Amino acid sequence: MKNPRSLILTAFLIFCEISCSLAEQQVSWKFDFGKEKTKKGWIAISEDDLFDHAKGFGFEEIDGLESVNPRKGKASKNGFMQSDRPFYFSMNVPEGNYKVKVTFGDLKGSSVNVVRAESRRMMIDKLQTFDREVLNREFIVNVRHPNIQGTDKKVALKEREKDYFHWDEKLTLEFNGEIPKICAVEVTKMEDAITVFLAGNSTVVDQAYEPWAAWGQMFPFFFQPDQIAIANHAESGESLLAFKREGRLEKILNLMKRGDYLFIEFTHNDQKPGNNYLEAFTTYKDELKHYIQQAKSKGGVPVLVTSMYRRNFDSDGKLVNTLGDYPEAMRQVASEENVALIDLNAMSKTLFEAMGFEYSKKAFVHFPAGTFEGQNEAFADNTHFSTYGAYELANCVVEGLVKTDLDLKYYLKKDLPKFNPAEPRKFEDFYWPLSKRVSTVKPDGN
Repeated sequence: MKNPRSLILTAFLIFCEISCSLAEQQVSWKFDFGKEKTKKGWIAISEDDLFDHAKGFGFEEIDGLESVNPRKGKASKNGFMQSDRPFYFSMNVPEGNYKVKVTFGDLKGSSVNVVRAESRRMMIDKLQTFDREVLNREFIVNVRHPNIQGTDKKVALKEREKDYFHWDEKLTLEFNGEIPKICAVEVTKMEDAITVFLAGNSTVVDQAYEPWAAWGQMFPFFFQPDQIAIANHAESGESLLAFKREGRLEKILNLMKRGDYLFIEFTHNDQKPGNNYLEAFTTYKDELKHYIQQAKSKGGVPVLVTSMYRRNFDSDGKLVNTLGDYPEAMRQVASEENVALIDLNAMSKTLFEAMGFEYSKKAFVHFPAGTFEGQNEAFADNTHFSTYGAYELANCVVEGLVKTDLDLKYYLKKDLPKFNPAEPRKFEDFYWPLSKRVSTVKPDGN
């Protein structure tokens, strides 16, 4: 018979092992903003809670933050955090998809709130609360780590990517707007969300800094908040070959489950001479088919997206095709492989020509010197997009999705306004308060 002390020690060790395992598998967190104390099950957050890895949560910066003392009302709704500038709250979480519920408002005042996730992914565009009004909104955030699960490999990140919020192994929320008032944040891991993976270049990526933007970071906003996660793995300067060589495709396939989607948009960098060059009707088509076959082998649904026009007008006000035969080659692959095609190339031509030579500058990064901090020279970029241009292109992608037979279209928000590329919305009506992070360095690719 075993020694009783030995049995007790064994039981204790088993208990510790189970407890540690459960801690590692934590699936939900509740943060009560504007307080030093809160009810059981919640974590009180005040303006002094600067992020540190040991604690596992907190604000990226605390300058300008103000905790408003609890006011009469229900717990998690009777105090809030506010600032007159954007502020960022982060938490350490395992890789995966997370449903985020944010509580907004003030029992004694109004607010205008914008929420972006990770590197400026558009989640909530403009939510207003009035006096004595407190509102809840939900959305899904995808969090990814560089490690490729089950292997000793990592995605070969570029040096600049190490500063991005979307590779830092945290879930980061940006709160913006006209004095946003954030009462609470609840985060719950989701195992059953359908994930839409995006593979592409600087025209798709979550651009980390103002004033640059791409359609992929606007895409999450268009979906219902309870089923679809957008996992944007695109990166500036990428081609089909580089994306594969750096382990980015392998990373997607490692995470992909049956029923997930893979949107594929490459051309701008594949057409350039050098190690990544692909000929339109031969090697480019071959690589697209490789991506398609790899996605299908995981039970995923591949979707091809033709690349948009650059801003290059002729004397008659028509766009010049600088992408050669590549969009047509992609159309052929979609037909040959029987996969869905979103013809962003065709829609962007309609969109930019409807804007015209001068007004289309607002869709691209065209800003006079001094518009942004540290910007000593004018921006005149005819490839990369402003936030307005990225949003209009995202509308084009959504319009293209609606015209496919993909089940994914049924998860779009039901109240989206009608969109016609021939009738672009006005830049002046687009609401985008600037994020805090700014860069004067042009993204890779052209």
